[in-house]
Amino acid sequence: MLILQRRKGQSLSINHNITLTVVDTGTDWVKLAIDAPKEIPILRSELKEAAAENRKALATASRQVLEEILKKK
Repeated sequence: MLILQRRKGQSLSINHNITLTVVDTGTDWVKLAIDAPKEIPILRSELKEAAAENRKALATASRQVLEEILKKK
């Protein structure tokens, strides 16, 4: 993991096509502007984790539904 210190208004580049700019900061938060191609998905980590939990719940529910259908036959 790379850890960098940036100040308000400063940027960093990733792979020549993504730029992160510090827009504002607070005591326990930072606001970032992300400039990236549209085909690159950008998700907050909590949304990515929620999507993974939803996929897991769907797989479990699907398995339970399938088992109930098989029991009825």
